[in-house]
Formats: sequence, C-alpha cells, structure tokens
Amino acid sequence: MIPRYAPKEMAALFSDEARMATMLEVELLAAEGLAAIGQAPSDEVAAARRLAPVVDAAFVEAVNERELVTNHDVAAFVDVVQAAIGQPAGSWVHFGLTSSDVVDTALCATLTKATDLLLEAQRGLVEAFATRARALSQVVVLGRTHGMHAEPTTFGAKFALFALQAERDRVRLERAREAIAVAKLSGAVGTYSNIDPRVEAHVAQALGLVAVPATQVIARDRHAEWLYALASIGATIELFATEVRHLSRSELGEAEEPFGKGQKGSSAMPHKRNPILSERLCGMARVLRGYLSAGLEDVALWHERDISHSSVERIVLPDAATLCYYMVQKATGLASGLVVNEERARYNLEVGSLGLVFSQSVLLALVDAGRSRDEAYRIVQRDARAAMEARRHLRAVLEEDPEVELSAADLDRAFDLDRVMVHAQAHVESLGDLGVAK
Repeated sequence: MIPRYAPKEMAALFSDEARMATMLEVELLAAEGLAAIGQAPSDEVAAARRLAPVVDAAFVEAVNERELVTNHDVAAFVDVVQAAIGQPAGSWVHFGLTSSDVVDTALCATLTKATDLLLEAQRGLVEAFATRARALSQVVVLGRTHGMHAEPTTFGAKFALFALQAERDRVRLERAREAIAVAKLSGAVGTYSNIDPRVEAHVAQALGLVAVPATQVIARDRHAEWLYALASIGATIELFATEVRHLSRSELGEAEEPFGKGQKGSSAMPHKRNPILSERLCGMARVLRGYLSAGLEDVALWHERDISHSSVERIVLPDAATLCYYMVQKATGLASGLVVNEERARYNLEVGSLGLVFSQSVLLALVDAGRSRDEAYRIVQRDARAAMEARRHLRAVLEEDPEVELSAADLDRAFDLDRVMVHAQAHVESLGDLGVAK
C-alpha cells in the first residue's frame, strides 16, 4: 500500500522484517515442539532459540541476496537462519516442514493481529455513528427515495441505521477472525508424513491459533471470507460517504465535511468546499471489492496446492487490511465531525418540499373520508403535480379542489409534522447500548 493510505501500526505488521520475524518464530516453535515430544535434543533446540538471528533490515537483505541463488524465498530464508544459528542446532530449523507450513501459519498469525486492529477501529466507527444518532435524534430532514423528496425522517434515523450496519460488519469481522486464526504444519500434502501432529498443536497454541486439517496449504475460502468482511466494511462506509456527498450538494446544503483552517477546496474556485474525503472513501471501497474478487479466484487451487494464489496474496491481503483500516479511521472522523445544517434541512423540508412530503397523509385522509384508494390517489397525484408546476404549497392547492372533501382540521392533521414523526425515534431506540464504549 502506498504510504499516503498506510497507517503506521497496520503497515508495520506487513513489513518484510515483521513477516520474516513471524516465520522465524514459527520455525523455532516447531523445533521446540519436536523437543517436547522427544524427537529433537532439547539442548540443541534451546541453542537454536538462543542463537537465532535478529530479523532486521540486514537480515532481510541477506535473505534477498540468497534468493538470487535459490530462486526460492523460503529456502533462502531457511539457509540464512541455519547459517546464523550454526550446526548442529541449526539442523532442527525447518525439520519435517514444507514451505507452506511456515508461510501459511505466519500469514494467518499476521492477519489475526491485523484483524484485531481492525476490530478495535470498527468499534470506534460504531460508537461514532451511534453517538451522532442519539445527538441528532430530533433533527428532521427530508427523506429521499430515487433521489426525490419522499417523507420526513431524522438525521438520528440515518445515523442509527449506519450504526446498526457497521455493527453487523463488526460481527462479520469477528467471524472472519475465527476463520483466519488457524495454523497448519502437516507437511507436503497435509498428511503429517514427516512431522508429528503434536508439533502442529504446539505451534498453534503458542501463537493463539487453531490447528486445522489442510492439504499443503490452508484452504483459501478462509482468506476469501476475511476479504469479504473487509469489503463489507468498505461497502458500509461507501453508503455513508455517498449520503454525505449527496447532502453536501449545493442544491441541498444539509451537511458538509469538516473544513479545517487553511484548507482549500479548489485550486481555482475559492468558494468550493468539496466532499473530497467522502469521494476518496467511495473510490477505496471499489478497490476493496476488487481484492475480494481476487481472493475468491484463489480458492480453486490445483490438487493439494499450486502457487497461483501466492503472488496475489502478497499484494491483496496486506493492502486490503491497510486500506480498510485507513478507511475505518477516516470514516470515524467524518462521522464524528460531519457538520449538519439543521436550519437548511428544516427549510428544505418545510418550504422547499412545497408540502409534497405529506401526500401519503392526505391520501389516507381521503380514504378515511370515504374515497376509494385509487380515487384518492388520483386526486392527490393531480394536485401534487399542480403544486409543483405552480410552485405552490400542496395544502393551498388541495383547499381549492372541490373533490378534496376534507375539513381544515383534517388537513391540519395530514400536514402535522409532529404526528408524522411520532415513531421516528424507533431506529435510535433500537440501538440500546450499541456503540457505548465498554
């Protein structure tokens, strides 16, 4: 991931140093597992741990140089580790293992750590949405369907629904963590031909993972599930960001992104305050979905394994984790800092809508007064069009229509905003203690 979109704590997990350090830990734990079941000398395995090299930039460079000879990254890694430890202790490094035992287990350990960072960040996003939902529960705004005026709603309802969806994303991510927090050290085709299952169990327990049946590689549906969880988070953020973009349009002006002192919205037009963060988040969600597509392509490998997935995963897994983490952090800040223009929202609802948002209420009042539903619908539809064309309030048009046999009190009730919004708190109330920091 390019540095612009790479939070340091997440990017650090996927550095070459971190990757090889985790691989080394897998190798050493496997050797200690051999010693624990009496298949390797305890003193030599202890020496391997004591003499193990520090995985730093120089170590990474040494592995890269060795790979120029071996043309095999894991073989190069093992050669450099064994050379640093020396013999006989070094001989217990990679004993009975195949490359994927080390690489897959180390990768899953790393993805588990990355998921823990994501879960913490996602809880913050849920909290931000829920907090705004409660604070804005009474702030009315035009609801829109198909981009058109529909009926009144509240900003609280909007944010409550974002919070509930983000919480479902968090739950999906929890499940994906269970799927990816696994280990495999069962040899070349997964039959433990040269390694005891107890070694696998030892390594898995030490890393906080669960040993699972596998071929030479851990099944890639697990990685695809994990990528789906991230893509789902991205889709929810895109939903929120799209709403911000629409509400920020000049014609609406009901919300806008935070605008910092000294910030410039356009290099050419000083008046501009563009929703650039929301647009950025929408674009990033597309990238996350692309990573999911690549992950699904990796599920179908040949026989007990091939390496068509390997090159893909070196790119998409670190990038997906890093990009999703960035998106969640930015979306949390946007949710917390979004400027809501209550006066403009109220004006658009009460004046700009010409009262058309109460058309269903009038329809039902006419039905209640004895009209068939189709008759009532046609009357209100006709008068609504007349109101739009003349730019007059719907109530004024209705009052002049002899077919509208409703009293002033009936019309008062039909156009009563408080009546329409009497149950509008249901979404916010459904949050319960959701988003309350534990």
